[in-house]
Amino acid sequence: MTGIYVHVPFCLRKCPYCSFYSKPFDADTASKYVDAVCRNIVVYSGKGINADTLYFGGGTPSLLNAEQINRIIGEARKVFSLDNVEITLEANPCSVNEEKLRGYHKAGVNRISFGIQSTDDNRLGFLGRLHDFKTAVKAVETANTIGFENISADIMLGAAGETCDSLKKTIDTLCDLPVKHISAYMLKIEEGTAFNNDKIKSLTADDDLMSELYLTAVERLDLHGFKQYEISNFCKDGYESRHNNKYWTGEDYLGFGPAAHSFFGGVRYCCPPDTDAFTNAPVQPREVTEQSVNKGEEYILLGLRLCKGISLDIVKSYFGQPAAERLYSLAQEFSKHGLVKLKGDNISLTTQGFLLSNGIISQFIDIVE
Repeated sequence: MTGIYVHVPFCLRKCPYCSFYSKPFDADTASKYVDAVCRNIVVYSGKGINADTLYFGGGTPSLLNAEQINRIIGEARKVFSLDNVEITLEANPCSVNEEKLRGYHKAGVNRISFGIQSTDDNRLGFLGRLHDFKTAVKAVETANTIGFENISADIMLGAAGETCDSLKKTIDTLCDLPVKHISAYMLKIEEGTAFNNDKIKSLTADDDLMSELYLTAVERLDLHGFKQYEISNFCKDGYESRHNNKYWTGEDYLGFGPAAHSFFGGVRYCCPPDTDAFTNAPVQPREVTEQSVNKGEEYILLGLRLCKGISLDIVKSYFGQPAAERLYSLAQEFSKHGLVKLKGDNISLTTQGFLLSNGIISQFIDIVE
């Protein structure tokens, strides 16, 4: 089953740490954007593609009204069936109210992800968020009352003034809310963002503190029954993000909207980050980013993001017995340092290993080639 991703490229104000493509919200442009998304979905009619996840990301998808979200979902149902579907919508707490949330729920959205980021208003201000924590609580509780059972929340680790104790308090407070899934992201200063300056860098967590914060988050979330299943993602039993799992397990997904990426039929491609070009074109522009994907490398690269890890037998099927043996020997060395877990033919990273995942995974890929 294919996943469908819709990138909604609008924000009321761009967060200073965000490197994702977005532009200021404009109602007329948003209307043309919705027309273009629906027009591009219809292109796939009759191709026999069935989907079981639909994800509205951004940007701020909750700037679209319920009628617009309903229209996109309706077109997707006609074209992709959407059998037993998970439909996720990302939302900023300050951009929703009870009427809007009821409309989303009626349209078929059954998973909502709030960008809460912190329970501390000072850190929310530092992060450039437009909401305070009281607003976030109201949004979550309203969604729960309306009937959203599957509610996710994002938190950001390492903002100015963050300590392990303050993070524990944030997690304890957040876990008292009716949420089933939490994504905990380490604040990373990206080039081209407003945060990319020496003053901000001096205020945010350095590598040592960030490592402590991450390990604290994993431990504290586990105490509250949120089990880690991916580097940055934690959930109650049965509430993993089905859509995001498609990215990490190498399944097909189709992206719609400016800056949306797709992986379909073994090819990676994207729509350029240009809202005007997207809305004006009869069919969304497409740039191939990778013509032939190395599935073996992808299996290692993406599989080791997941707590369940990778199978040595599958590695052997891609690269052969000698390569699999070399990878296993390297994994044994990492395991001596507490970075890798070995169980039967399964290899996975420990929590400490996740902190060094880029380097470890690179070495695994190098050794099989």
